[in-house]
Amino acid sequence: MSRIGKKPIPIPGGVTVDITGENHVAVKGPKGELARQLNPEMMLDRGEGEITVRRPSDSRTHRAQHGLTRTLLSNMVVGVSDGFVKELEIIGVGYRAELKGKELHLALAYSHPVVVAPPEGVTFEVPAPTQIRVLGHDKEVVGQVAAEIRAWRPPEPYKGKGIRYKGEYVIRKAGKASAKA
Repeated sequence: MSRIGKKPIPIPGGVTVDITGENHVAVKGPKGELARQLNPEMMLDRGEGEITVRRPSDSRTHRAQHGLTRTLLSNMVVGVSDGFVKELEIIGVGYRAELKGKELHLALAYSHPVVVAPPEGVTFEVPAPTQIRVLGHDKEVVGQVAAEIRAWRPPEPYKGKGIRYKGEYVIRKAGKASAKA
């Protein structure tokens, strides 16, 4: 039995979960609403303030889908109740970020500023010129937007300059051997 798959998903107050038809799940909460078609072979059981996911058999495909289905549903519930955050750090001389309206303007040593418009359901915060917070209720979209921002200047291994996730460790390289002599 999947350790993740057998854990029940608690439904906090203020969150409604509607399961219709072939496991079409709609979740509404204070942060927004999400809908997704989950694997129709998995069985969703509503209990008192929680949902559990069961699988029909112990076949390889059902075992693989069990934990995934539970995690997707759990991320939907957590997203509409608490939301998700990805934090990025900008390291480098002259590299900075600022918020103009809803758009994120990045100065990353290009001849032009990089402008990132947030998709629906995502907002940006810039607590400092070298810090970016991507907030939203859909975990996949928040992670994708953060990855797209990081892709403008991924951290380079020689000086460590670039955009990285908060807490990300970049393995540094030595550089030219003649520079040390």
